[in-house]
Amino acid sequence: MAEYSEAQSRPKAALGALKPLVPYGLAYKGRIAGALAALTMASAATLVVPVAVRRVVDFGFSEQGRAYISAYFLLLIVVVAVLAISSALRYYLVITLGERVVADLRSAVFRHLTSLDPAFFDQTKSGEIVSRLTADTTQVKAAFGVSISIALRNLFLFLGAVALMIITSPKLSALVLLAIPLIVLPLVLSGRAVRRRSRAAQDRLADASAYAAEAVGAVRTMQAFGMESLTASRFALAAEEAFDAARLSTTMRSFLTGAGIFMVSASVVAVLWYGAQDVLAGAMTAGRLSQFVLYAVFAASSLGQLSEVYGELSQAAGAAERLGEILEAKPAVEAPQNPKALPQPPLGTMAFQDVHFAYPTRSEQRALHGLSFTVSPGERVAIVGPSGAGKSTILQLLLRFYDPQNGMIEVDGVPVTEADPFALRARMALVPQEPTIFATSVLDNIRYGRPDASEDEVRRAAELASAHGFIEALPQGYATLIGERGVTLSGGQRQRLAIARAILKDAPILLLDEATSALDAESERKVQEALDRLMEGRTTLVIAHRLATVRSADRILVIDKGRIVEEGNHESLLAQGGLYARLARLQFTSAQESGIAAE
Repeated sequence: MAEYSEAQSRPKAALGALKPLVPYGLAYKGRIAGALAALTMASAATLVVPVAVRRVVDFGFSEQGRAYISAYFLLLIVVVAVLAISSALRYYLVITLGERVVADLRSAVFRHLTSLDPAFFDQTKSGEIVSRLTADTTQVKAAFGVSISIALRNLFLFLGAVALMIITSPKLSALVLLAIPLIVLPLVLSGRAVRRRSRAAQDRLADASAYAAEAVGAVRTMQAFGMESLTASRFALAAEEAFDAARLSTTMRSFLTGAGIFMVSASVVAVLWYGAQDVLAGAMTAGRLSQFVLYAVFAASSLGQLSEVYGELSQAAGAAERLGEILEAKPAVEAPQNPKALPQPPLGTMAFQDVHFAYPTRSEQRALHGLSFTVSPGERVAIVGPSGAGKSTILQLLLRFYDPQNGMIEVDGVPVTEADPFALRARMALVPQEPTIFATSVLDNIRYGRPDASEDEVRRAAELASAHGFIEALPQGYATLIGERGVTLSGGQRQRLAIARAILKDAPILLLDEATSALDAESERKVQEALDRLMEGRTTLVIAHRLATVRSADRILVIDKGRIVEEGNHESLLAQGGLYARLARLQFTSAQESGIAAE
C-alpha cells in the first residue's frame, strides 16, 4: 500500500492541486477560445465606458458639446448592449465548460477506481470514496465554472483598467500600483490557510458520508439491536464536526474577502483625494479624474473579487487534491506491459508452487505458508478446513486480486503475473460465499458478466440453478427489481442467482466458495445436481464447510493455518483419523452405505 500512502502524504502548493484538472479543460479548446473571445469583448466594452463618461463630463455639458451629448449616450447604449451579449455568451461557455470538465473528471475517477485492486478498498471506506465522487467534484465544478469565470473576467478587467489608468494619469497610477503588493501578499498567504481549512472540511464531510453509508447498509442490524438513537447521535456528531470544519474554512474566507475589499477600497479613496487636489489646482480636468476614478474602481473591484475567488479556488484545491489522490493511486496488481497469451483452447489447469501470502492490512500475519498443489484438466478438487485456514485466500490469488509475496501461481501453464488479468478472469466463473446482488432486475443480475446473453440463455441458467421457480413467482418475473444488495430476496435465493450467473458465464474453470451454504436441503440437492452436470469436463475448485458436499470430489485438500495438512479422497481421509475425520465427526450423525450422511 506504499503507492496509496505516498500519494496521500505528498504536499502540494495551494492552487497546484488544480493542475491535474487542466488537461480536462484543454480537451475543449474551441469552447475555451470562444469564452476568451467573449470575455475580451465584454472587458473591452466595460473599459470603454469611462472614456465616454470623460467626454460627457468635459464636453457634454458645455454649450459647444450640446450637439454631441445624444451621440455620447447612444454610444453608451451600444457599449452596454455589447457588454450584455458578450457577458451572457461568456457565462454560458464557461459554465458549460465547467459542467463538461467535471462530468469527465467524475468518469475518469470512477474508471480509475474500477482498475484499482482490492487492497486499495481494504483500506478506504466506500462512503469516503462516494463523498469524493459527489461532494468533492461538486466543489470542483463550482470553481471550474462560476469561480474561474469570475476570475478570468476580473483578471482581464484589472489588467485593462491598470493599463488605461497609466495612460490616463501616470502619477496617480504609480500611487495605486505601489499599494497593490501590500494588498496582494497578505491575501495570498491567507489563501493557503483557506485551502488547509477547506481540505479539513472535506475530510470531515467524507467521514460523515462514510458513516451514513455504513449505517444505511446495515439498517436491519441497526434496528434489530435497537441502535437507532445511538447511530443517529453518532452521525449528528460527525455532521457537527463537518460543520465546525466548514465554519472555520468560511471564517477564513470571510476575513480574506473583507480584508481585501477594505484595503483595495481604502487605497482608491486615498488616490481619489490626491487627484482631487490636482483638479483644484488645475493640473487635471474633472473628466480625466472621473475617467481615472472609474478605472481605479474597476481595478479595485476586480482585485477585491479576485481575492474572494482566490479563496474559493483554494477551497476547491482541497477537493481537487483529494480527487488527485485517487487518480494517482497505483494498483499493486497491474497487467504486464507485454502479457503472455493464455493457450487456446483453454486447458483448465492450476498450480500453486511454494506460495506465501499475507494480506496488506495484516502483513504480519501470513494467510498461506508455502502452499503447493496442482489441479489437472477436468479435475474436481475440494478444499476444506476450519474457518480462517486460508481457503478463500486461494481463490483470491487465483483471480489475481492480490499477488503472493513469494512463490508462483499458474493457470493453464502461464504465471498469473505474466497474463492479462482480464483474460485470466475470463477463464473462471466464481460463486462467492456472500454473493453480490445489484439493485437492478433479476435478468440483469444473472446476465452480469455476459451482457450479450439472450433471455432464453438466462432462463436456462436459472433453471439449472433451481432459481427459475422463485423468479417466476416474483411480481414481474425476470424484470423484477430486487433492491440494493438484493435485500428483498432470501439468502438462498441470492445464492441461486449467483450460481445462475456463473452457469451463464460458461467458463472452463469453476470456483465455488461455499456455493450451496445458504440453501435448504431440497434446494441444495437440486443445485448440487445442476452443479454436477455443469462440472462435467470442467476444472472445479470447491471450498466448503459442509463436508457432505465434497464427498464426490476427485481429491480433497485439507488446509489448516495456511498449509496443506492432509490430501486424499473422502474415504481415505476418514481412514487417516486426522483433521478431516475430526471435522466429519462434528458434522455427520449417522452412517450410510456410502459413508457418512450430512446432518
